[in-house]
Amino acid sequence: MKDAPQLYRALRSALPHTLGPYLHIQAEGLEHIPTGRPVIFACNHLSFVDSLVMPLYVPDPVYFLGKADYFDSWKTRWFFSGVGVVPVRREGGEKGQASLDTGVEILKRGDHVGIYPEGTRSPDGRLYRGKTGPVRMALEAGVDIVPVGVEGTDEAWPTGAYVPRRHPVTVRYGQPLDLSRHGERREDPFVLRAATDELMFEIMMLSGQEYVDEYAANVKSGEVDVDRTVVAADEPEPDTDTDTNADADVKTDVRTDVRTDVEADTGPGDGAHDQGSRRAG
Repeated sequence: MKDAPQLYRALRSALPHTLGPYLHIQAEGLEHIPTGRPVIFACNHLSFVDSLVMPLYVPDPVYFLGKADYFDSWKTRWFFSGVGVVPVRREGGEKGQASLDTGVEILKRGDHVGIYPEGTRSPDGRLYRGKTGPVRMALEAGVDIVPVGVEGTDEAWPTGAYVPRRHPVTVRYGQPLDLSRHGERREDPFVLRAATDELMFEIMMLSGQEYVDEYAANVKSGEVDVDRTVVAADEPEPDTDTDTNADADVKTDVRTDVRTDVEADTGPGDGAHDQGSRRAG
């Protein structure tokens, strides 16, 4: 902790005695927080205050990857630098890879990274499809991912509010996910998507949210109408017995979707469960 930015250390010392009682924060699963080794804390994202609540009970510093836009103005630069936020660009391609490299560098020097796999705050309180950045980072750095679920932060500090209000908040830390079995296939889009879905399942179980298999950013932009999609999914499927190419079409669609997802997903987020999954001890 002595190597953390001064403002981070000051807040880490004060917030458990101020913000904790004010929001009636309850922390569960503290025994799952590793000591002596770096990990990625991957959390659902409901409110600005998530970044204060999630690392509140972690003994060592947690560095977040934040939008580089926060550092364009001195008014916000001093705060985000002081609390250990590392600026990254959200664009894909080489800039996205640079953000991944930054996260890996932090982990390899022995520090924790905090990340929101959804890439942005939930627009409606539901949990949205995770980006593959956290999994890529974990496999590259050789670390575990600790899934985290926060509940009540959207009520405690709603979007647009200037100060938090008294409302119970719960933060739950899950068992670390050991993804090392995927190490040799860390460039495989299908593996990245499957491991990310596994992570999001764990976060869903911790947060108690409804899961939506769409990107939150697409919902915010209006590109996807979630409620309309849900209604359509409940409608009876047409008879496909006469379509001899149905299976091939589905496989092609899935392959295209996974490839597109990974190509658009080279940067980490703003941080289906298979039976063969393992948790780290």
